[in-house]
Amino acid sequence: MQPEAPKRGFPVAEFETRTRNAQALMAETDLVGILLMTEPDVRYFSGFHTLFWQSPTRPWFLFVPADGKPVAIIPEIGAALMRQSWLDDIRTWSAPAPHDDGISLLNELLSPLAKIKARIGILKGHETSLRMPLNDWERLVTGLRGLEFADATAIVQGLRMVKSPAEIEKLSYICALGSKAFSRVPELVAEGQPLEETFRAFRCTALTLGCDDIPYLVGGADDGGYHDVISPPSRRPLQAGDVLMMDTGCTWDGYFCDFDRNWAISRATDTARRAYDVLWRATEAGLAAARPGNTCCDLFNAMRAVITEIDDSGGDVGRLGHGLGMQLTEQPSHAPFDRTVLKENMVLTLEPSLSYGDGLMMVHEENIVVRKGGAELLTNRAASELPVIT
Repeated sequence: MQPEAPKRGFPVAEFETRTRNAQALMAETDLVGILLMTEPDVRYFSGFHTLFWQSPTRPWFLFVPADGKPVAIIPEIGAALMRQSWLDDIRTWSAPAPHDDGISLLNELLSPLAKIKARIGILKGHETSLRMPLNDWERLVTGLRGLEFADATAIVQGLRMVKSPAEIEKLSYICALGSKAFSRVPELVAEGQPLEETFRAFRCTALTLGCDDIPYLVGGADDGGYHDVISPPSRRPLQAGDVLMMDTGCTWDGYFCDFDRNWAISRATDTARRAYDVLWRATEAGLAAARPGNTCCDLFNAMRAVITEIDDSGGDVGRLGHGLGMQLTEQPSHAPFDRTVLKENMVLTLEPSLSYGDGLMMVHEENIVVRKGGAELLTNRAASELPVIT
């Protein structure tokens, strides 16, 4: 049965709550505001949702003050859409303008704060980027002498890690659509079919089922396993004994699913079945460990303990899962270095992987939400044994 689609967008109360939560954390760290420049962060506080971010030509800015609504400083081309948001103060310029791409407007907004030697936050940490020319950033800083730029990464990422009920509803829906698309794969696949055509058939199916887009689809297929998990598809035909893997990030209303599935073509080797079984049980261990109060490191260790049954490296890809939401991958990471404490309503992937045989590998991935009593699956759980497409 096709799941019922949630309502698109969010009520104003959603953005008011996000902004108040950020402002409460700013007060604790003596910040008078946070300057945001990247798509998911701007969208999180404004609701401004457009694919126009694919163009690198224009910068976009959102200033979240310590009190009141955020202020948008954006190219004029985005003004009409931004006016549909909950924001009132929208300042624009004709862009692109390499000589002054919003810098004068930013100076006008922030100069009063520089005069009182205030602190504003920007994102400086892991998984952040400066989405404006470095020359412009240096000009901005030079023109705002006295203003202190502090790191607000923990504030923004910390807020985005924990999802609201409305966000979880959207994530649950896109995971259901992705699960339904994967359930159709045996109908789409045949021995001798080029992998490229298999991927194209999956994309068409996912779109037909209601996904807005499939911006991420990678995988592989080879005899008894595959050699990497990030390749685009080739024209190589599927052969008996292959293990086919597809890993997808489908979107609906700006939220991602991110999980994969494995199938054997015509027949499965004992080695491939064994690898699949270990990964399935490693995921079970991750599900059991995904409880409020445990850490991402705890999740990693729980899955790694099972993986080492056949792979001494224990998952040398660096991490065994991550956060999920408006981006395909978000903070935190299930890795030895990440001590992030799991909280109720975090949405995560569990992604154990292992190496085996002669340079082969296998990956398994599910999407979950952390609940008070433990993990709740958002994806339909993969079969407990490696499925064979005959």
